[in-house]
Amino acid sequence: MNLIDAHNHLQDPRLARRRKEILPELERLGVTRAVVNGTREGDWPAVAALAAKHSWVLPSFGLHPWYVAERTTGWEGALLEQLAAHPAAGVGEVGLDRWIEGHDDAMQAEVFTAQLAVAAELNRPVTIHCLRAWGALAEILRKHPLPSRGFLIHAYGGSLEMMREFAALGGYFSFNAYFLHERKEAQRDVFREIPDDRLLIETDAPSMAPPDELNSHPLRDTAGEPLNHPANIELAYRALAEIRGVSGEDLAHQVARNFGTLFG
Repeated sequence: MNLIDAHNHLQDPRLARRRKEILPELERLGVTRAVVNGTREGDWPAVAALAAKHSWVLPSFGLHPWYVAERTTGWEGALLEQLAAHPAAGVGEVGLDRWIEGHDDAMQAEVFTAQLAVAAELNRPVTIHCLRAWGALAEILRKHPLPSRGFLIHAYGGSLEMMREFAALGGYFSFNAYFLHERKEAQRDVFREIPDDRLLIETDAPSMAPPDELNSHPLRDTAGEPLNHPANIELAYRALAEIRGVSGEDLAHQVARNFGTLFG
């Protein structure tokens, strides 16, 4: 069965020392595509290097809301250079986050809308991060041009009602095995209702690890803190098939079609 990870961070330094073990494991599992998302100017070259070395890596370049205050004065030009050099690349990870301490709503919105404009002009897929800012996200998406191919809200944690509005605007939604934690029942319920043609699956590795008792690929950083192994994409597929009451093969075929529509 072919597996596609719609959102991860293989370039993350926390995975670097284990990458020689991780990448063959992904190929063994049948991972045929993975969107590797940059989060700030400093990691875009590492994303590009992974894409150059591995044909199954699809790069995406963006300024994550956590790092907007770190941007340089030339960040927009640098983003355009990466997108020009990688014609299939997406714009991401971008978005809004009111969970992080000390967030600046106005700055996040300014940087997000600027990146959204680039994606719309070039018709590149956008990967969106959103925490505790669903109303603000919906308002921006209603008011600004969007890429005609659509956008992904990764690890979608919003309501069923907002999911329907985002879907009407062109949204796709990716399931993460982190939602298998007992406290995430509401997210599992939403993913039962997402339309078949808007469904994707992700890991967000090395973040968002699944529950320990379900994690067959335990991984820790140098300080002993748990990390999410990218091979947990297999668990995410298996779990979502059970949640939606479909076969794994049928789910994999549907996800592959959806991925092709959004990311090409």
